[in-house]
Amino acid sequence: MSLRWLAFPILLLASLAVIALAIGGFVLLLAYPKLPSVESLSDYRPKIPLRIYTADGFLIGEFGEERRSVVRIETVPALLKNAILAAEDERFYQHSGVDYVGVFRAAYSNLVTGGKRQGASTITMQVARNFFLSSEKTMIRKVYEALLAFRIEASLSKDQILELYINQIYLGQRAYGFAAAAQIYFGKTLQQLSPAEAAMLAGLPKAPSLYNPVVNPKRARQRQLYVLRRMSELGHLDAAQLEDAQKVSLMIKRERNDYAVHAEYVAEMVRQMIFERYPDDVYTKGFRVYTTILKKDQEAAYQSLRKALLDYDRRHGYRGPEGYVELTEDTDEAYDEALSDYADSDELLPGLVLAAGPRQVKLFHRGGETVTIAGDGLKFAARGLDEKTAPNKRLRRGAIVRIMKDDKGAWQITQLPEVEGGFVSASPQDGAVKALVGGFDFGRNKFNHVTQAWRQPGSGFKPFIYSAALEKGFTPATIVNDAPVVVDPFLTGGQVWEPKNYDGKYEGPMGLRTGLARSKNMISIRVLQSIGTQYAQDYVKRFGFDADKHPPYLTMALGAGSATMWQMLRGYGVFANGGYKVEPYLVSRIVDDRGTLLAQAQPQMAGDETLRAIDARNAFLMDSMMRDVVRYGTAARANALGRQDLAGKTGTTNDFVDAWFNGYQATLVGIAWVGFDQPRKLGNGETGGVTALPIWTGFMSKALKNVAESTMPVPEGVVSVKVNEAGRQSPDGKPEYFMRETLPPEASAAESSPRTPDEVKSQLF
Repeated sequence: MSLRWLAFPILLLASLAVIALAIGGFVLLLAYPKLPSVESLSDYRPKIPLRIYTADGFLIGEFGEERRSVVRIETVPALLKNAILAAEDERFYQHSGVDYVGVFRAAYSNLVTGGKRQGASTITMQVARNFFLSSEKTMIRKVYEALLAFRIEASLSKDQILELYINQIYLGQRAYGFAAAAQIYFGKTLQQLSPAEAAMLAGLPKAPSLYNPVVNPKRARQRQLYVLRRMSELGHLDAAQLEDAQKVSLMIKRERNDYAVHAEYVAEMVRQMIFERYPDDVYTKGFRVYTTILKKDQEAAYQSLRKALLDYDRRHGYRGPEGYVELTEDTDEAYDEALSDYADSDELLPGLVLAAGPRQVKLFHRGGETVTIAGDGLKFAARGLDEKTAPNKRLRRGAIVRIMKDDKGAWQITQLPEVEGGFVSASPQDGAVKALVGGFDFGRNKFNHVTQAWRQPGSGFKPFIYSAALEKGFTPATIVNDAPVVVDPFLTGGQVWEPKNYDGKYEGPMGLRTGLARSKNMISIRVLQSIGTQYAQDYVKRFGFDADKHPPYLTMALGAGSATMWQMLRGYGVFANGGYKVEPYLVSRIVDDRGTLLAQAQPQMAGDETLRAIDARNAFLMDSMMRDVVRYGTAARANALGRQDLAGKTGTTNDFVDAWFNGYQATLVGIAWVGFDQPRKLGNGETGGVTALPIWTGFMSKALKNVAESTMPVPEGVVSVKVNEAGRQSPDGKPEYFMRETLPPEASAAESSPRTPDEVKSQLF
């Protein structure tokens, strides 16, 4: 009787097993033929973003829906492989797609704990899911997942499957694949990862948002410690390595800029170029674009521009908080919410005022840190603490301000500048752009002032007028009268014009060299009047300027037309390289994701006579004159660099609206500009030499470090003779350069003796 009762459940279980096997077989017969082909996996072509690099290999921009770097399995370090297997699938190299040991272990654990606490997806199953299936959690999907895993294992080797997984898996922060994640979270390559970092990344696939170290550092830390313990248990780390890795405090990248150097304007320029060339594939085919930018030069330009604009802003006083918010509760979450609409601007961080008194201000800034600022840190914003200050300008609870650390690491209140600026530099020999900063902050203002801003060049345009004059027979020693001028409306294209020198002073007769060095407006006007405005308008086209942007009126002498910084870069390059118009360029080469060369720049080169814009002798004389602008003229502050091979010209427009400095050394041309987007006065005294020149000198001090001094060789046909104050040859005069055919006559005996002002004026142009 007892045997009969025992046989019944056994038969029942056996019947159920047969039924289950039959159903399983039926499902298999129905489902297996419908499984997608896995052949595409053997020719893996993921969406790879457009990446843009400096000439020396530093990433400066990435564009695409997915941030991904594809790597070959043989280049993945064993440390990372072991971390991934310890976290996700320790029996990966033993099972055939489905880990039955893992399945039974997970089932037992779930049964004991009373809930679905563990899963049993292998790496192969995850590959199947990521490539072919949805993320819905149903029994049917799990069946398909397992069947696909078997098919994948039958088609690919274990290393091929692991390579797909390492490149495809999503790891948070828009990062797909471990190579991209290593760069995004740590700024490192896979080969540079430490055990602690590898464990942190290996812990992400289970739940990328939950274990994201940027968003959830505590949970990420817990997951990392679990992976480290598993690595130790599996023999991948010894006790000492485990202890060291557990103690490491990881430096997670949190800044808005994920790149090695700020070159956002460059990256956007290149993105637009590549989109025009490859509109259908630009963001998915993994194009790598190498620019001509140098990291060292770009960093110098970025820092110099921002410092100069902040210095200008401080000279003109504190404007008050950026805004105000109502604080209804005192929690970090509430404070973070209040700051959510205010983005960081590199080192200038938004701060929320929690309390403000006459001697100290307590602030909160993103990340949970509360700081108290007093003493020197309040000097700039002191007017905001004055009770007499208008309420909408006062520092009080709920005010949003900017804070930054000074050179000593102490916090201070500052502000974002309203003024804008730009800087660009290039080699005059081949046009390769070395640095380009289109504004103070790309995140705040994407308008590229280097290429898009048409501004009056002011006195920076005078060298092109002087160069035209040299072609007309003028010399650096030609005497011109620095005296007031009243110009007929017909000659200005407007009304009666009574121009003035910058300082309002007139010094009478002087040589062209001195007139340029001191940026005398009256000299330039009289020179242009002599050579003719139509001739000058046609002449400046040699430097790449648009004639229609420079109407043929006498106002051209003071740079009243319009030009971009890019045009000024090209124009001054002509003087720097001996007379050749070389086009600046930004892209050196383009390669695909496999490194195949798609395009290579063919730069123009100085020395190619088909590119000659002006006579070599003309370029030499202009170079000589512009060196004096730096030696003793309006750009004398550049002497602080301690070099004798610098040349250039300041530019200040009417009413101090635009400030420029355009200068060069034989190997590098640099153009700096400062002004407001909606043109308005910068302020009295804010000249090119005061406001823009510091950008240029700050850049050149670093860019020209360890660059030997060099001077332009004297071209054939240029001679040096001594001339007197009247510009005539005299053995007692000062040396001056001339084209041989424009040598002045020798001074007579009468001219060698002191002369009256009227006698001097009789020889003026």
